[in-house]
Amino acid sequence: MQNKRIISLLPAATEIICALGLQENLVGRSHECDYPKEIQNLSICSDAKFISGNDSAKIDAQVKVILTDALSIYKIDKELITSLKPDFIITQNQCEVCAVSEKDVEFALSDLVNSDVKLISLQPNTLDDILREIKEVAIQLDVEEKGNELVEELEERIDIVKHKLKFFPDQPKVAIIEWLSPIMVAGNWIPELVEIAGGKSILAENGKHSPFVEWQQIYDENPTIIIVAPCGFTINRTLQEIDLLLNQPGWRDLDAVKNNRVYIADGNAYFNRSGPRIIDTIEMLAEMITPKYFAFGYEGEGWIKFES
Repeated sequence: MQNKRIISLLPAATEIICALGLQENLVGRSHECDYPKEIQNLSICSDAKFISGNDSAKIDAQVKVILTDALSIYKIDKELITSLKPDFIITQNQCEVCAVSEKDVEFALSDLVNSDVKLISLQPNTLDDILREIKEVAIQLDVEEKGNELVEELEERIDIVKHKLKFFPDQPKVAIIEWLSPIMVAGNWIPELVEIAGGKSILAENGKHSPFVEWQQIYDENPTIIIVAPCGFTINRTLQEIDLLLNQPGWRDLDAVKNNRVYIADGNAYFNRSGPRIIDTIEMLAEMITPKYFAFGYEGEGWIKFES
């Protein structure tokens, strides 16, 4: 892998590359890649066409208009990528809204991708997919042994949580809010992570895309725990719009609210990012769902308890 040049257009892929010990091979990143902090001086090869500072409803409306009129909501800097002379470009084919997609790259860089540049596209829908793709990326980048070691370490951390909750009697109903307006609950790998951490995710199925739901559906389910972790939002960003939930009819009637079991988590860094830190997400969920069993130390940084 020596001297091979990598551009990552997916935050999770950037984290995978660094966890595999290949940080020095990165020559470019997406506008969303922000971890580890040492990669932030890399050339930025993409941008979003929507205004990210808008509120949730306006972002949703902008994205829908852009997708109606164009192929992508992202702009790719073709000239910059060409000048960086990559050997590998890593992107995704899981969600055209979440990050630069495979079709974005193929459309913008057809002449480049068809040359000597290898395009690696990730498409995880489950926890197993995430772990498998870490191994596959490691194979593609010629560090297979390191990939196996990394996945083994991650699986050991999962097993610690599973073992401790092996005889946990309850499965509290957990609502994971992935978008605030319109309301979306977290699907894909999140329901399985919730189950590992001792809960039962409502209104979403493991391995299937996150669905939009009506507030009444959440109210009717009356979750024991509510975790608000919007896609791409930090905790502080979510707090700016938390009134969208607080003003919903019957909010204070919910068991989660009455029992002070409402949490806000960093969706951008953890829940929505399908890289090595997805195991951090499991540990965070365990702290929130089964606090008598776990205290990994994420409270205050990865999640907070919200008292409405």
